[in-house]
Amino acid sequence: MDLKYFCKKLFLLGFLSFSAGALFAQNTVVSGIVTDAATKKPLSFITVSFTGTTIGVNTDAEGKYSIGTNKPVKQLKVAFLGYKNAYFNVTPGTTQVINVKLAPVAEELSEVVVKSGKKPKYRNKDNPAVELIRKVIENKEKNRPQSYAYVQYKEYDKMQFSVANVSSTLSDKKFFRKYKFVIDNRDSTTVPGKSLLPIFLDEKLSQYYYRKDPEKEKTITLGQKAVNFGDAVDNEGLTVYFKHMYYKVDIYSNVVFLMTTNFLSPIANSAPTFYKFFITDTVVVNNQKLVELSFTPRNTTDVLFVGKIYITLDGNYAVQKADLTINKNINLNFVNSMSVNLEFQQNPDGRYHLSKSTTLADFALSQNKKGGLFGIREIVYGDYQVNKALPDSAYSHQEDAVPEAARNRPDQFWAQNRLDTLTTAESKVYKNTDSLRNMPSFKRTLDVATFLLAGYKSWGPGFEVGPANAFYSFNPIEGLKLRFGGRTTPELSKRYYFETYAAYGFKDEKMKGFLSATYSINDKSIYKFPQNYIRASAQYDTHIPGENLQFVEEDNFLLSFKRGNNDKYLYDLNYRLDYVHEYLNHFSYSIGLNRQGETPAGSLYYINYNSDNQLQNINKLITMDLTVGLRYAPNEQFYQGKIYRIPVPSKYPVFSLDYDEGLRNVFGGEYNFQRLHGRIDKRFYLSQLGWLDATGEAGKLFGQVPYPLLNIFRANQTYAYDIYSYNLMNFLEFVSDRYESIDLDQHFNGFFFNKIPLLKKLKWRETASFKGIWGGLSNTNNPSLHPSLYQFPVTATGQPITYALGRTPYVEGSVGIENIFKFVRVDLVRRFTYLDHPDVAKWGIRTLVQFNF
Repeated sequence: MDLKYFCKKLFLLGFLSFSAGALFAQNTVVSGIVTDAATKKPLSFITVSFTGTTIGVNTDAEGKYSIGTNKPVKQLKVAFLGYKNAYFNVTPGTTQVINVKLAPVAEELSEVVVKSGKKPKYRNKDNPAVELIRKVIENKEKNRPQSYAYVQYKEYDKMQFSVANVSSTLSDKKFFRKYKFVIDNRDSTTVPGKSLLPIFLDEKLSQYYYRKDPEKEKTITLGQKAVNFGDAVDNEGLTVYFKHMYYKVDIYSNVVFLMTTNFLSPIANSAPTFYKFFITDTVVVNNQKLVELSFTPRNTTDVLFVGKIYITLDGNYAVQKADLTINKNINLNFVNSMSVNLEFQQNPDGRYHLSKSTTLADFALSQNKKGGLFGIREIVYGDYQVNKALPDSAYSHQEDAVPEAARNRPDQFWAQNRLDTLTTAESKVYKNTDSLRNMPSFKRTLDVATFLLAGYKSWGPGFEVGPANAFYSFNPIEGLKLRFGGRTTPELSKRYYFETYAAYGFKDEKMKGFLSATYSINDKSIYKFPQNYIRASAQYDTHIPGENLQFVEEDNFLLSFKRGNNDKYLYDLNYRLDYVHEYLNHFSYSIGLNRQGETPAGSLYYINYNSDNQLQNINKLITMDLTVGLRYAPNEQFYQGKIYRIPVPSKYPVFSLDYDEGLRNVFGGEYNFQRLHGRIDKRFYLSQLGWLDATGEAGKLFGQVPYPLLNIFRANQTYAYDIYSYNLMNFLEFVSDRYESIDLDQHFNGFFFNKIPLLKKLKWRETASFKGIWGGLSNTNNPSLHPSLYQFPVTATGQPITYALGRTPYVEGSVGIENIFKFVRVDLVRRFTYLDHPDVAKWGIRTLVQFNF
């Protein structure tokens, strides 16, 4: 995702540490740490339970535990294979700390045989633990909900973020006294050893229906409630982003997606290849005998879990409970620790369904920091029913958008329908946030943060100035270029939007500018899904042929630095009218009218031969075209801000098809032509090998046009690595009227570097890319065969600048390192073909600033 938006969210969350509630639930809560009585070292995955109940937890990687209940209990049991069971009396209805020292079992042996030699090597062959896990893998499909003909249940999803270990004296300081009602609302019981200050809370209650034949599923949102920081913070976008990090954990899937990273499930088909398994205990729960199966990575640097699963021995080999902890040695940024606890309940037929999933993550900029953010996602499943048929209407008309009625449920609805309870601190978050967002000092702080991190500054109600990185730039044609602009926000109107800028070049002494007006037909923000708007715009500015620009390209100071010869520009005067309509099924279409006038500048020129075979200069090229675009992005989600939205990467492909019709003699249009373009984008998750982003494109132009209207391939002469451009291709180097291309960008996520000690410590990650484009130019559009067409430009010495792509494809590739200082990617790029062209680089080093966990 874009770094500036992530930083904005992180900064705002850090400041919003002053928005939540303290105290704790009034029940029996016991916490502490379990250590080995002999070695004094913490013991991980020790079972801690209340005797006489099925309530139990495991200690974490540091030996810490916390267990609570509102049932009357009197005794705590601590047990682990190889240690004596320990029992402790507890005081019901209170919070207490019990630290435990477990003593190893001292068994009297009749004979001891001591053999020298190495520790036996772990093997899968003849290993009962591996044989058991293979049984679990063999029965996976049978134990998934989709094995039933019908399934329905309610799902309560609670996402909470807190600031950890805020000083208890912070609210006494002068600057923070006004925020005392927020800062003193802390919870010290939910997570042992941490004081949590809740700042974000989102609750969602849904009804889920599934039918196997014909397969259909449907989710209805019954209620959704979230904190509201006001228009300055995108509350919906934060929820989507957080839930993307804390994806729903399905242990029966081969991969578990957390923190934008794929973890191999301990019961994945290939799990025995990557994990070591050990039978560590047998337990009886509700008269059901279970095997406790512990697992650990074979290679501690692989993206795997450490933990335990409990397996039934009733012939189903189902998972009845799972405790997963991320391996601390993996290459993951800003996450000190993370754990997942899965609980299952038994169906009437004896099989198990997931009843509760709890994911906890501790975030910090450094592992040595005790503060930072702490996130908890808890999902509870209730009213679970299987093989109960419903009418067809129960499975049809899926709606992705949350109904307005569900967003406005009263407190009484939540009190009656929550499948879990809020802590006292959580219950105060909503009220505290409402008070906080109305404080002038809080609004001013958010205003400053928006300008520093996003580049926009509020200028009166409903308007903001920016972006700051476009105020100053330079190029060979305009020289020093100053630009000043801004846009309206939904605070002014959710239906009407305006955007503008004015710019001036001190070398060409010309004013440029842009103005657009947008009307939202569905009375929603144009940045929210689903879009339905009409926009009219006009723009006069400079443009580099072949640069990957959108209609409004923000001048950027850092992108002003370019390699090689860079003096071929156009002055563009554009008038556009666009209509965009998205549907809830993520199909969308757009229709546009565009009149464009292009005037060459710098060393670029338009010339052709007239009827007398004499060269003539063309001052301006005018086109008028009608465009139609179709797009289908199944299951697409967005990080949606008040004035931006960014698609969330997912495994689902995105299809797009564009058609462009040139209209001759309409508003001065000079050419008839038809252009067809198709594109498919897909991310492939490759488990331990990271992920691969693949893009395939094809285009065809019908008709005879001058070279500026041909397909000019996306080139890049900056020193930044552009994923969607050809980084060693020169501007205007290649044109075609037909082409096919493929782009591959592989992220190995440290799979190789993690096995090299020095690189492992640096947490660098490997990348590789391939870009290839095939195409050609038909005789119809070849200016050497048709002198009336614009001639390809040449240098002052007569060397060609622009070429038709021949039988040989243009190919470039790169290898790189990302996650340098956690944000920087550096690629060594190699160009493989057309190396005889003038002023081309065979090698290049390019950088990119990006964020990934």
